[in-house]
Amino acid sequence: MTRRIQALAVLLVASGMADAATDRERIAELEARIKLLEADAAALKMRAEQPRAAAAAARAAIDELKSDQERTASGLAAASGPEDDAHGAHGANAFNPALLLVLNGSYQSHSLDSSSYRRSGFATLATDVPKDRGFMLGDSELSLSSNIDDKFFGQLTLGFRDDDTRVMEAYIETLTLPNGFSMRAGRFFSNIGSLNSRHTHTDSFYDRPLPYQSLLANQYIDDGVQLRWVAPTDLYLELGAEIFAGKVFPAGGGAGNGIGSRTLFAHFGGDVGTEHAWLAGISVLDAETEGNEEGFRGNARLYIADATWKWAPQGNFKDRGFTLRGEYMLDRRDGSYTDPTDSGITSLWDGQRRGAYVEGVYRFSRYWETGYRYDRLWSDDQGPYAADFDPSRSSVMVAWRNSEFSMFRLQLSRDKPNTTDTDNAVYLQYQTSLGAHGAHKF
Repeated sequence: MTRRIQALAVLLVASGMADAATDRERIAELEARIKLLEADAAALKMRAEQPRAAAAAARAAIDELKSDQERTASGLAAASGPEDDAHGAHGANAFNPALLLVLNGSYQSHSLDSSSYRRSGFATLATDVPKDRGFMLGDSELSLSSNIDDKFFGQLTLGFRDDDTRVMEAYIETLTLPNGFSMRAGRFFSNIGSLNSRHTHTDSFYDRPLPYQSLLANQYIDDGVQLRWVAPTDLYLELGAEIFAGKVFPAGGGAGNGIGSRTLFAHFGGDVGTEHAWLAGISVLDAETEGNEEGFRGNARLYIADATWKWAPQGNFKDRGFTLRGEYMLDRRDGSYTDPTDSGITSLWDGQRRGAYVEGVYRFSRYWETGYRYDRLWSDDQGPYAADFDPSRSSVMVAWRNSEFSMFRLQLSRDKPNTTDTDNAVYLQYQTSLGAHGAHKF
């Protein structure tokens, strides 16, 4: 009897152990299934996140590429990021429109009356004439910019001067073209030369140099398409081309079946050690005109060579540094001339004019900088604006910058536009930036 009870007890214990083993196996099986379900859920989540992650990575790559472009692969740029190129909206707030308001005002005094101002060898454009004396609103801007989606960026800039309001920029730009390519379409600043693609509030002097005033009516802005390519090399290399409607000076009349002007440009540069950086470029603007402000009809071709060199101790340009910049322009005309005030006066126009400037700006502290600029034009000795005098101007300025967003400037200029007149000018300027402020170009 005892043995039977013992045997039964052994069977019961074995059965319990078997049941426990079965339960453990079931628990292990359930845990394995749970892990599989968790892995599937993680995979589904990863698939859902991939498009957003890819888009974010693409935007980050484009931002980095644009930042490198604007700094010319250099640590000596004034700041980092696109200068819209100047007012890009990227990063965490990529799809929230960025607003920038630039307020620009001045007090001016001129020794020469604007009504008697004439520049030898060149037509008198609105950009040439000294403004009225006294207080006035300068070139102020309101800019709205944002990423449109993961593939496009857009910007609108309105310009204000006195009673004049105009659309300065209204364009879209690609963000994800491969191999360093980007495309822009709409109204924008042409990328020719050094200063043309910059907003005027980023200039080192109150006004644009004489070649820009007389050969580009201050700045070439037109409606068209731009294609740029940045090479994947240590040496910064940018190549590009543009086609425009040709509605504005030096083009005019929208000749060429709606394509009145074309440009080609190349910019290249790099660093020399940690304290020096340089940027150079060559550009050409070819314009067909049916009649512009100078009374010209035919082909106008403008060649531009530019160069910039920067130095800053340890590459820290915020506290101290020196910038030397210059441009040379050659303007060729092949066509005919009709007097803008008397259509009965006509002649052939086959000649060339030139212009150049050089400027140096020394920043001797975080808040103060001073600079000197010399600009000059060379008249043609034949043709409708023939002259034996070459206009020139000298300017000196000192500026106080409390931050990147506020600046006060005093500038003195001595302008010799013709053989008899001299305009001694004094400018006292203030400039502030409210809102999102992108980097300035090199």
